Amino acid sequence: MARRAENRIIINLGCVDCRERTYHSTKNRRNDPQRVELKKFCPRCRVHTLHREVR
Repeated sequence: MARRAENRIIINLGCVDCRERTYHSTKNRRNDPQRVELKKFCPRCRVHTLHREVR
């Protein structure tokens, strides 16, 4: 089997409004050194909001 690359790390995504961490994903450290921001659905706010990478 292929080995998972060392550059990809697991990140948590938290809602900007309510600060709940509802999603997790992976990112490549070399290609995306800044924090990732995605627009996703927040089940607590019940609306699509901006989710930012939380460390």
